[in-house]
Amino acid sequence: MCGIVGLHLRDPKLYPQLGRLLEAMIIQMSERGPDSAGVAVYGDRRVCPAGHAVVSVLAHGATAQDIRASLPDIPELHITQAGATTVLAAPVRTAGLLDAVRTGLPAALIVGSGTDLAVYKGTGSPRGLAATYHLASAQGWQGLGHTRMATESAVTPQGCHPFSVGPDQCLVHNGSFSNHATIRRDLRDAGVAFDSENDSEVGARFVARRLAQGEDLEKALRALCETFDGFYTLLVTSADGFAVVRDAIACKPAVIAETAAWVAMASEYRALAGLPGIADARIFEPEPERVYAWRR
Repeated sequence: MCGIVGLHLRDPKLYPQLGRLLEAMIIQMSERGPDSAGVAVYGDRRVCPAGHAVVSVLAHGATAQDIRASLPDIPELHITQAGATTVLAAPVRTAGLLDAVRTGLPAALIVGSGTDLAVYKGTGSPRGLAATYHLASAQGWQGLGHTRMATESAVTPQGCHPFSVGPDQCLVHNGSFSNHATIRRDLRDAGVAFDSENDSEVGARFVARRLAQGEDLEKALRALCETFDGFYTLLVTSADGFAVVRDAIACKPAVIAETAAWVAMASEYRALAGLPGIADARIFEPEPERVYAWRR
């Protein structure tokens, strides 16, 4: 079943409220996905200061002291630990921080990277995980969340959403891809590596590869619709983009609301009901296989 929420803020006056608004939205989706929950936040300078690269990892119990000792050449390393996830930030290039993490923390799983994106993953109740992530105090211009009811892979932090496999990119998915095994094999043949058996990761890897080849979010998601079979609602974000698409029969629920101050989507309207100005919002269900995209 699963639940998806996303919020793209147009009004900078709302940036300090991003986490509080996103937390309320994701808690409303708890019944749709009680197994685990993940969130991604763009522009939270508490954990990712301006001018810093940021890498989110599942570090398998490593303490902050362990991590510092493993990354001795990274200056001014900023470490934020939240449950299973550790977010690392430093005033270096993203590629340099990624290389250092892969070398110094070979057992850690990288679950997000870029210059603006912090990703948090964990198992347990969405309400409890939102508190673990200190989500209510997060700030920024964009965020998304996912509550999971596992169907395709184990209930583990690495198997939950969002999947962030490209710089400042994220994907959350409600549904299932019926031909994901074939597409995974084709991507592996092309040199793409995978971190889990989750079918949603296949979609994220597909989109990331298209974006790396120079396509924009709209074109990449149109290609996904032409390639993937199954039932799905997808929310995909980049540093400056926010896009939603559903399968050909719109099997999985989705609602979009839009005002001059923000754009939001959720699996159910109740997750949108507390947003400021919702009474004046344009509210609609996205049409099948139509890509809806907004830019910062």
